[in-house]
Amino acid sequence: MILSVLSSPALVSGLMVARAKNPVHSVLFPIPVFRDTSGLLLLLGLDFFAMIFPVVHIGAIAVSFLFVVMMFHIQIAEIHEEVLRYLPVSGIIGLIFWWEMFFHFR
Repeated sequence: MILSVLSSPALVSGLMVARAKNPVHSVLFPIPVFRDTSGLLLLLGLDFFAMIFPVVHIGAIAVSFLFVVMMFHIQIAEIHEEVLRYLPVSGIIGLIFWWEMFFHFR
């Protein structure tokens, strides 16, 4: 039950990273993924990694990506066409990952 509560929003947010039309939104969607992954690490009993993971990722990677996207003024149409090309493959990989996690923690 707890695995589903933590993994489902992470999966949806991960898919929204690729599906978002606005590049700034696609940079902000990984933040719930980092939060939910930290919760999964807490379930595994890895307290130190659960506290360090969001600090490193949200603090360094997400903020730097946000500044890069804001500086370059990336065209939304170009990104949307590229994302749609890889969306089926990323969806299949995401479902395989979710399937493995579901049966591992069951």
